[in-house]
Amino acid sequence: MGYGSLGASGMQDTARTEERMLLATSRQFPGCGNLVTFAQFLFIAIEGFIFEADFGRKRPFISVRYYVIMVTMFFAVSVVNNYALNLNISMPLHMIFRSGSLIASMVLGIIILKKRYSLLKYLSIVLVSLGIFICTLMSAQQVASQSSSSEEDGPSDFLWWLLGIAALTFALLMSARMGIFQETLYQRFGKHSREALFYNHFLPLPGFLLLAPNIYNHALLFSQSEPLHIPAVGLSMPSMWFYLLMNVITQYVCIRGVFILTTECTSLTVTLVVTLRKFVSLIFSILYFQNPFTMWHWIGTMFVFVGTLMYTEVWNNFGSTVGTVQKESKKD
Repeated sequence: MGYGSLGASGMQDTARTEERMLLATSRQFPGCGNLVTFAQFLFIAIEGFIFEADFGRKRPFISVRYYVIMVTMFFAVSVVNNYALNLNISMPLHMIFRSGSLIASMVLGIIILKKRYSLLKYLSIVLVSLGIFICTLMSAQQVASQSSSSEEDGPSDFLWWLLGIAALTFALLMSARMGIFQETLYQRFGKHSREALFYNHFLPLPGFLLLAPNIYNHALLFSQSEPLHIPAVGLSMPSMWFYLLMNVITQYVCIRGVFILTTECTSLTVTLVVTLRKFVSLIFSILYFQNPFTMWHWIGTMFVFVGTLMYTEVWNNFGSTVGTVQKESKKD
C-alpha cells in the first residue's frame, strides 16, 4: 500500500510485501486488496493496543486530532490505490506510478516546506526514479502479456482509464503529503514511532465497514482456495489464508521499520529508502522466478545504484575521509 509513503525501508525488505501479495493474487482473486489491507491494519492495531496503548490506559503524546488527519490521508491512499486496479489500470502502470513517489516527495517538499536541494540530489532522485521506471516497465511486460484478454477500447473504457490515472495521481500526491505532515509532527511533538504506528492503524478500522461486503466475499473465496499442508505443525489450511498470514507478519516488520525511520530521517530520505526496497524486491522477483533479466534491467540497476550513491554523497564523504587520513599520516 501507499505508505506509500511510508508509506521507508531497505532493511525491511522481507519476503513479500503488499505489492507482491496483490500481484500474486490479483489474477486469481481480483480486488482482494481490501481484504489484505484490512488484515494488516487489524493485526497491527491489536498488537499496538496491547503493547503500546496498554489496553487504552496510556495517553498519547501527540493529540489524537492530528492522528485523525494523518489517518484520513493514510486510509484514502490505501483504498484509492486498491480501487485503481478496477479502473482499467494495469498492474504494470500501477507499479510505475508508485515508483514516482520520490519525485512527488521532492516537489511537495519544495512547495510546502520551502526546501532546497543541491544539484547532485536533484540528479540522484531523477536517476533512481528513471532506473526503477525502466526495470518496472521491463518486468511488467510478462504480466501484461499474461493478462492479454484485452477488450476493445471504447469511449467508456478510455474514460474509466482516465479516472484510474486521476486516482493514481491523487494517491501519489496524498502519500507524499502525508510523509511531510508526519515529518512536521515529529519535529513539533517529538519522536513517537510506535504510537504513530498504532493510531495510524487503529483509527481507520471503522472505515473498513464501508468495504465489508467486498472483504467478506473475498474471505469466502480465500477459504475455498486449495488446502496447504504445513508439516512443521501438522495441520492444513486454505493456501490463501496462509499466504495472507505470512504477508501480514512481514508487512508488520516492514511498516514498523518505516515508522522508526520517519522519526530519524526527512520524508524524502524515507521515500528514497522505501523506493529502493521496492526496487530490490523487484530485482529479487526477477531472479527468483527466473524472469528475463535484459540489458534494460542492467541499465535500470546501474541508474538506481549510481543515483543512491549520489544522494548519500558517499563520494564526498569518502574524499573527506581520505583527506583526513592523509593529513594524519603527514603529521606522523
